[in-house]
Amino acid sequence: MTKPISVTKRLTPAAVGYRMPAEWEPHAATWIAWPHNRRDWPGKFLPIPWVFGEIVRKLALSETVNILVASKTAEPGAIRLLKAVGADLAAIKFYRIPTDRVWTRDYGPVFLKRRPGANLKQPELAIVRFRFNGWAKYPDCKRDDHVSEAVAKALNCVLVKARAGDRDFVLEGGSIDVNGEGAVMTTEECLLDSKVQTRNPGLSRPEIEAALGTNLGVDQVIWLGRGIAGDDTHGHVDDFCRFVSPRTVVLCQEAVPHDSNYRPLQENRERLMQVRLKGGSQLEIVALPMPRPLYFKGQRLPASYANFYIANNVILVPTFNDPKDRAALGILADLFPGRSVIGIHAVDLVWGLGTLHCLTQQQPAGALARPDAFG
Repeated sequence: MTKPISVTKRLTPAAVGYRMPAEWEPHAATWIAWPHNRRDWPGKFLPIPWVFGEIVRKLALSETVNILVASKTAEPGAIRLLKAVGADLAAIKFYRIPTDRVWTRDYGPVFLKRRPGANLKQPELAIVRFRFNGWAKYPDCKRDDHVSEAVAKALNCVLVKARAGDRDFVLEGGSIDVNGEGAVMTTEECLLDSKVQTRNPGLSRPEIEAALGTNLGVDQVIWLGRGIAGDDTHGHVDDFCRFVSPRTVVLCQEAVPHDSNYRPLQENRERLMQVRLKGGSQLEIVALPMPRPLYFKGQRLPASYANFYIANNVILVPTFNDPKDRAALGILADLFPGRSVIGIHAVDLVWGLGTLHCLTQQQPAGALARPDAFG
C-alpha cells in the first residue's frame, strides 16, 4: 500500500530536484476561473458569480488572486461584481485564457518547487502539465486541457509535460493530495478503475506510482479505496481526506450506519491506520464530520467539509446550512491556529458537483523563469 517508488534516471521533474509543495506552504497567488458555463449549474446559475465574488474577496485579503476569464467581454462584468462585494481589486489579476468549466483544481497548472540544495541552475518554480480528459466523462474539455500551457506562457514559466513511460499522463489535481515531504494520497477508485472513467487505460498500479513519483517528486503513494456519494469524478480524494500537516490528515466520518458513505469512509480509516510514513511514523487521523445528505432535483450532491482551501492567511471551508457546520469549522480552526477559518455558503455551489478546493489552484511562492535544462 505504501511501497516506495523507483524514480527513473531520465530528465523528469523529480530527477532535477522538483517536488509539489504542500498546500499550506507560502503562496504567491491563487488561480481560479470566472464562472460562465451555465450547464454546470442548470437552473441555478444566477447566484454562482456572487459566491465566486465572496471567495475572491476573502482570498484577496491573503494573497494575489489570478482569475481566468473566457473572453474580453467577461472581464468588465467580473470587475463590476467584485467592486460590488468590496473585493480588493489591487490584489486581483485577470488572464484572458478560455476555459470550458471552472474546476481549476483539476485542469489548472500544477506548480512544482525546487528542493533546497537541488540544481541551482533550475528556477524555483516549474509547471508540470498533466493531460486533462474531462474526468474521462465529459467531452467539453479541450480548452481546459490547454490551460496549463497558456498559464506557463503568460508567466514565462517552464512547462514540463507529465509522462508515464512513453505516453502522456492524465491526472486531475483533485485526485491527489501531498504532504510536501514525499507522500501523496489518492484513490484506487479514481486512478486504478479500468472500467469506469478510466484516465490512463492500460497503466498498471506500479506504472501509475512511478508516474506520480517522477512528475510530482514524491516517493510514497498512500492508496485509499472509494470516494463519497455524489462525486461524479469517481473517487477524488479531496472530497473526503486531506493532509493538514506532514503527518496529520483529516478524514470525513459518517455517523449514520445506513448512509452510503459510512462503510467506504470506515474502510479508508482502516487503511490510513496501517500507513507508515518515511521514518516509520504513523499518521495522526482527525475525524471531520459529514453534513446531512444534500439533494437537488433528486440527485445526491458531494457535500463535504473536506473540500476546503488553504490560503496564506485564511482557510475557506464550504458550509451547508447544517448543524455540523460549526463543528467542522472548529476542528479546522484548531488544526490551523495561525489562519482565520472562514465558512463559505456552498449549497448553491455544490449543485455544480464541486466546491472550494475544486475551483482553486495554488501557486507557491518562488521565482519564475525558463530553465536551460528543459529548453
